[in-house]
Amino acid sequence: MAAVIGALATPAAFAQSNVTLYGLLDAGVSYVTNQGGHSVVKFDDGISVPSFIGLRGAEDLGGGTQAIFDLESQFMLANGEFIPGQGIFGRNAYVGLKDERFGTVTLGNQFDFMNDSLTMSGNVPGVVAGGLYNYPAGPFHNLGIPNNATGWSDWDRTAQEQVHNSVKYLSPDVAGFKVGALYSFGGVAGDFRANSAVSFGLNYATGKFGAGAAYTEVRYLVGTQITAIRNWGLGAHYDFGPLRAIANFTTVRNEQNGAYAWQTSAGGLYSFSPAWSIGLAYTYMKGNDALENAHASQFGGTLNYTLSKRTLVYLAGIFQIANEGQNALANGLFDPTMVSSSNKQGIVRIGMRTSF
Repeated sequence: MAAVIGALATPAAFAQSNVTLYGLLDAGVSYVTNQGGHSVVKFDDGISVPSFIGLRGAEDLGGGTQAIFDLESQFMLANGEFIPGQGIFGRNAYVGLKDERFGTVTLGNQFDFMNDSLTMSGNVPGVVAGGLYNYPAGPFHNLGIPNNATGWSDWDRTAQEQVHNSVKYLSPDVAGFKVGALYSFGGVAGDFRANSAVSFGLNYATGKFGAGAAYTEVRYLVGTQITAIRNWGLGAHYDFGPLRAIANFTTVRNEQNGAYAWQTSAGGLYSFSPAWSIGLAYTYMKGNDALENAHASQFGGTLNYTLSKRTLVYLAGIFQIANEGQNALANGLFDPTMVSSSNKQGIVRIGMRTSF
C-alpha cells in the first residue's frame, strides 16, 4: 500500500507481446487555512496520486529479453490541460531492453532514483499520509532551485521529478538487492556538465522488510553559470501484519548559494479492515544559515475507504508549523503567492481516486 502509485499503475504483466492502456485519476476539494493571508476552498487534483494516462508495451525477443516502452501524460482534471512545463508525454517517455539475467536499460525522459528507490519502493511516509501536500516544501524560500515552481517545492525530489535525455540502468534482483544508475546528457556545446544529471540507487527487499538509498545531482545552466542541486536520502519500511511502518531521511544542497536542508519523517499505514485504512506521518525539516536556520514540523494523515479494487474515497489533511518569523508553505501549492502570511498553514481535503 505504501507503494500504491506503482501498484495501481502497473496492472499488466509482460507476456509474449502487448500494449496496455493504464492510468490514475484523483480529484477533490481542499480547504487551505492561510494562502497569502486568506483561507480558500478550491478544487484540486493529483494530490493523493498524480492524474495521468499511459501506454506501456513489451515485445518478447526470445532468450528472456524484451523490448519495452512507456509513454505517460500527466494532466489536470480541473481543465484537462497538461500540467505546467510538461508536453504530451512529459511525465514518462522511454524505450529500452529488459533482460532476465542482465537487467534493464531505458532511454528517454524518466524518473531518477530519489523516486525509484524511495517513493516507488514504499519508503516515503507522505505517500500514505496526505499525499502531495505532505512531501517536503516548508519555509525554505531562499533555496533557489532552478526550473522549480517556487524555487523550493518538492526539494528532495520524492514527489517524482523527471530527468530528460537520460540513459538508465536497473540490475536484476540478486539475493534481494537491486542497484541502478542514470546519466542525463546536457547537450550544451563546450561544457558536458551543463544541464546534465547523474543518479544512483540501491534497494534491498526480503519478506516484510524493504530499504532503499539514493543520490541525485542535477546541473542547471542559468545564464553562464552552472547551478548544481544535490540530493541524497535513505528510507525503509516494515510490515507488522496490518501495519506498515515507514521512515526516511532526505537532504538537498544548492552548491551555488550554499543553501542546505534536511528532513526526517516517520509514519505508517494501518488497515482496520479490507475497506478501511488510515495513514499518519510526522516530518521535521531544518535549513542551514543560508536558509535563515528555518525549521518546521509537519503532521499529515489520510483516512481511506475502499469502494472496489480500483476506487477509493478519502479524507486527508496536513498541518505545518514553522519557527517564528518564517512563512509556512505546504508542498502542492505551486505559487509563491500561496505562502502563508504566518508560520502556520493547514489543508483539509476530501477526494476520490481510481485506476484503470
